[in-house]
Amino acid sequence: MDNRAPAAMRSLGLLLVPNFPMMAFSSAIEPLRAANLLSGETLYEWHLLSADGRPVHASNGIGVLPDGTLESAAALDAAFVCGGLAPQTFDDPHALAWLRDRAHDGTPLGAISTGTFVLARAGLLQGYRCTTHWENIPALAEAYPDIEVTGSLFELDRDRCTSAGGTAALDLMLHLIARDHGEELAEAVSDNFIHGRIRDASDRQPMTEQIRLRARAPKLAAAVDLMQAHVEQPLSTAEIAARVGVSRRQLERLFQHHRGCTPRDYYMRLRLEHARVLLLETGLSILNVALASGFVSQSHFGTCYREQFGHTPGEERQAMRTP
Repeated sequence: MDNRAPAAMRSLGLLLVPNFPMMAFSSAIEPLRAANLLSGETLYEWHLLSADGRPVHASNGIGVLPDGTLESAAALDAAFVCGGLAPQTFDDPHALAWLRDRAHDGTPLGAISTGTFVLARAGLLQGYRCTTHWENIPALAEAYPDIEVTGSLFELDRDRCTSAGGTAALDLMLHLIARDHGEELAEAVSDNFIHGRIRDASDRQPMTEQIRLRARAPKLAAAVDLMQAHVEQPLSTAEIAARVGVSRRQLERLFQHHRGCTPRDYYMRLRLEHARVLLLETGLSILNVALASGFVSQSHFGTCYREQFGHTPGEERQAMRTP
């Protein structure tokens, strides 16, 4: 390590939301432990918190005993929320008020995975860039249209930092370590985890299928990108073909060869999958879910949804609410 004077220790609080992802949780904590070990100093302390002080179970069923309640946390230099699998269901008034109080005190706030939903629900992301796991981006953007949601691995925007799921939290923490204590320590921590390159905030989340498609059929990948960007107001097949620079017949052949279906069928399936995410992860009415997925009527939406998934949107939502 370099010879700079010892830096002040940073105390971090981590609010655990039920069904939080263990991978993302570990990816946030372990770099801090390694930074302490490799530097020979206690650069970081972390305090695990829950709204009521009781154990919180991760999505894999493992229970984690917090260090205490929110009130028991000492003065924190930063507070993070580690979100759960159903982020739209977490609406604890006490926890949301605690986060607002931390923001009012000037405490930097962060989110791991779907913890972004909790910060948004608390009204703490207005005017900030943010991100979350790619599967949850449509639901977050739909529920909070005034928030700028990106597809980045993580976002550092003034006193807010958010990250996608999985190992994206590792990259976020490595950047914070580099900011606080220098790149040499951050690189040593990265090497300790055999992590290789420290990914940057500008890196996009790796959506494997689309990455492979760009290599094999770039025109088709461009067409899929257009479809994903125009779910609420669908484009015609002819318009998509014109925008990517192929004929309609060529586009149909590309979809048939690589996806085994027509562009229209693929687009419909994509819109219905988008609708299913909104049904399960937001409180939007079924009509508003239909409109946000490019359907002009709820009845047409219901018919298409049943054909795709074997049940109606109402049955889907009811099944989710039934214990």
